[in-house]
Amino acid sequence: MALKYDAHSGSLNLRLEHTLHRLSNVKVPPRLTSKMPLFQPADVNSHVLSQFSLKGKIAAVTGGAKGIGLEVVRGLAEAGADVAIIYATSSNAAEVGDKIASENNVKVKAYQSDVRSRASIAATVAQIVADFGRLDIMVANSGVCADIPNLEYTEETWQANNSVNFDGVMWTAQAAGKVFKEQGRGNLIITASVSATLVNVPQRQAAYNSSKAAAVHLAKSLAVEWVDFARVNCVSPGFIETEMLFVQPKERFDKWMDMIPGKRMAKAAELKNAKQIYVFLASDACCYMTGADIIVDGGYTLT
Repeated sequence: MALKYDAHSGSLNLRLEHTLHRLSNVKVPPRLTSKMPLFQPADVNSHVLSQFSLKGKIAAVTGGAKGIGLEVVRGLAEAGADVAIIYATSSNAAEVGDKIASENNVKVKAYQSDVRSRASIAATVAQIVADFGRLDIMVANSGVCADIPNLEYTEETWQANNSVNFDGVMWTAQAAGKVFKEQGRGNLIITASVSATLVNVPQRQAAYNSSKAAAVHLAKSLAVEWVDFARVNCVSPGFIETEMLFVQPKERFDKWMDMIPGKRMAKAAELKNAKQIYVFLASDACCYMTGADIIVDGGYTLT
């Protein structure tokens, strides 16, 4: 753009003609014009509670047979969704699914899979779509943790955490994302952790912390990349009363409790309903939120 000083008026005139001519001939790359807007419900003014309903939706939850994952399955089913439980080693996933189905008059089916394997989780997602007819919501929830000093990690122990917490999220997201793109719409929710934001003490878990941080940034990256066909968000729980927590030494448990401003840990069931995020993120009540990481921790990350 050229600038020319006008001595008569004492002002700067912007010589735009040449610049505008050049800009008029610039072709915008297709990738900048092909994006569709985020999904918007037909009636955004419908009753607020109706927007939380998941009736008619199909959801899948990895790590869905126990702990947080099980309560997410229960919450989605209570909101009306049919749910696929994806598990690795559970001995009673099918029975648990049947009980939730009968209690909520929905369809729940269990599938054994390995999120560490791209081929395995892709085949499982394909089977879920074949059995249920579609997939609207995927919750990538599988996770593992180990207390290992950084100087003692081996390739195997490092990979044991990352293959589930990061690679597993990636392969689950990829399998679901292909379905979402084909359908034109979908919703990915990733269970991360407050460990993505802070460094927990006194335990040493660099692999867990860094893998969860990576999962959060993966979610943000996918939220941008997939904006025309899917929403992607994270939930980062703090200390939740699960089997993983209760096997810890008492002195460590007590130290954690002392560090939580809320002075209690959350029941896993507190994460299942709309107030505690997963159903909200899965529903049309949340249709303009993507790329978020929602921390649910009783104030732990504030201290």
